[in-house]
Amino acid sequence: QVPLVESGGGSVQAGGSLRLSCAVSLRTFDNYGMGWFRRAPGKEREFVGGISRSGFTTYYVDSVKGRFTISRDNAKNMVYLQMSSLKPEDTAVYYCAATYGNYRDPRYNYWGQGTQVTVSS
Repeated sequence: QVPLVESGGGSVQAGGSLRLSCAVSLRTFDNYGMGWFRRAPGKEREFVGGISRSGFTTYYVDSVKGRFTISRDNAKNMVYLQMSSLKPEDTAVYYCAATYGNYRDPRYNYWGQGTQVTVSS
């Protein structure tokens, strides 16, 4: 039983949009900060951004700021990553994660299996 399951990945052209979803089966979902990470080919895993327990505040790495939006629906135990103006360098496996700690701290505790996002030029 995987507590975090990503979906919505796929292939899009540069400039396009894609929305990733993460279904969370962890108990007391609203007690976790949530985040998104990605691993691009030949690169280390990168912390894309996170969202607070309430969903009121967010953090984004500079490279996606203004293009990506993280949101959560605590009533549905869902977290989302809305991606727009996608670039080829956004191509990566994207992972949903949950943390006991601060959502801005990349040391997360639970991880999904990942979903592939491919952006073609």
